Amino acid sequence: MALNDSNWTWRTISLISIITTIILIVGLVYAVKDIIYPVGEASETNLPQQTAAPVTETTKKLKVVALGDSLAKGTGDNTGEGFVKRTVSGLSAKGIEVDFLGNMGINGLTTAGLQSKLEEDGVDYALHMANVILLSIGGNDLFKDSNILQNSGALQSESTTDQELTPESLLAALPEAAARLGKVLEKIMEINPNAQIYYMGLYNPFGDIPDLLVPGNQAVTKWNNAAMEIINKHSNMTLVPTFDLFNKHLDKYLSTDHFHPNGDGYQRIGERFIQAIH
Repeated sequence: MALNDSNWTWRTISLISIITTIILIVGLVYAVKDIIYPVGEASETNLPQQTAAPVTETTKKLKVVALGDSLAKGTGDNTGEGFVKRTVSGLSAKGIEVDFLGNMGINGLTTAGLQSKLEEDGVDYALHMANVILLSIGGNDLFKDSNILQNSGALQSESTTDQELTPESLLAALPEAAARLGKVLEKIMEINPNAQIYYMGLYNPFGDIPDLLVPGNQAVTKWNNAAMEIINKHSNMTLVPTFDLFNKHLDKYLSTDHFHPNGDGYQRIGERFIQAIH
């Protein structure tokens, strides 16, 4: 009888041990499951709509159009890319979706000429379609009217240049030309108030000619300052500086015509535009 009681005791203990082990295993399974799949965690489909990442300007497709003078066109660059195509390519290389709508740069164009172009239906349409506008204008207003530039933009002989270009002739063109620039920028914004406008600041291409260093620097600086006064009034306008890129580096970044940038010069300008846009 005592033996039977002992057997039942061991059987009971074994049964309890088995049940306890099962309970521990089940508890462990639920614990692991709770860690991996927490009960309080909502699925993605149940998340509130407003938690989605907002769509910003940087995630939108950029629709780029360029207009202005020979610098916008890319004159002087043997590859034909200029700063416009280099800017578009650089933005694309950064993973930004870019739709290049076209380049309306024209050799020799002045602010007065651009005012007329902005009245054309084709230009108006292109600007309406864009959300990024690249603009270069003003160099011809300062230098072309002084006869320092021939039709191709080539530099004349230094002796002839010194006679034709004076501080007075450069600075005299500023007030009216700067006023026209203001009207150009206002007109572009009127055509497309939602686009971002990136205006290329001027550089002095004659800084390596002693007689033209000071008047050229003065004229370019006053022009850029006048442009900044206009641009600072509008949140959708940005001045892209270039003066420092070419100052004391003209031999490195100018083309053989001594006015337009070469490929390396346009590359530097393009990098500035990419920094401003992105």
